[in-house]
Amino acid sequence: MKYGQGRNVQETLPQKRRLKAKPLLILIGILFACNVLWFIGWLIPDKSKQPDEEVATVAGEPITRAQWMTAMEKEVGREVLLDLVNNKVMETAAKKYGIEVTDEEIELELALITSVDGRSHSGLDIEQTRQKIRANLILEKVLSNDVVIDDATVKSFYEENESLYNILTAYRTSVIIVPTKQEAEQAIDELSKGSSFDALAKELSIDLASASLGGDIGYINATTETVDPAIYKAASKLKEGKVGDAVQLQDGTYAIILVNEVVEGRTFSFDEVKDHIKRELAIEQLPQTVNPEAFWKEFDATWFYGK
Repeated sequence: MKYGQGRNVQETLPQKRRLKAKPLLILIGILFACNVLWFIGWLIPDKSKQPDEEVATVAGEPITRAQWMTAMEKEVGREVLLDLVNNKVMETAAKKYGIEVTDEEIELELALITSVDGRSHSGLDIEQTRQKIRANLILEKVLSNDVVIDDATVKSFYEENESLYNILTAYRTSVIIVPTKQEAEQAIDELSKGSSFDALAKELSIDLASASLGGDIGYINATTETVDPAIYKAASKLKEGKVGDAVQLQDGTYAIILVNEVVEGRTFSFDEVKDHIKRELAIEQLPQTVNPEAFWKEFDATWFYGK
């Protein structure tokens, strides 16, 4: 199955901003699957829980587990299942076409993403993030297989855009935002006694966007402009898995900060990124965007929602 014909590319290089934004293609579908873990957990049958079990009542009228599950499935079920099917389709394509994806390639893509828009990863755990990157790499390798990019073009792009591959250290961060220092200290005390950061964020945090994701705000670095600078400053001093002291923010509220993962900054040499550049430039030459659904027929993929 071919999606492009062999050719020699000597065209004008894509603009820097286009390649810099390219890693964001990896995030297609990620926002729809932000709550995939808890959603799947809710959908997994539990023999101890019956469909007619009451999960809530309003004015004496029950809301059953079956009603709850039906509502959840309608809300995000299609997007979650689509994500799972596409990942499986890409793994099948990798086997058929003999495509390999190394840990080093995944780490490179992750580093590049954290330098562009790491906050778009919020809501996915670390392993899910890497699985999404892996699936996208397989797709790109299949699509770019027949597009020829000469070495001189690749080298020239690297030299003109070398700063793109000077990656800052990024911190996968979760926060609990509360109005007062006293409330922050109380939350820290609860955490020290074993309370779940995720659960406390959903219960206490006044930042609704991150609270709904258990406090997760994705990857942040020294250039991230969408979070209070005090959050980055505090995160940069913490080790993985550690919770810091209460930090006052610019608006007078207080933040409790947890660093879930540290992606160390580094500068990637030409040899380390040449295959990445060649693949990205090849994708730029394709006449149209192709997503994993294009492979469904080839690998006989079907799902609950029909064709």
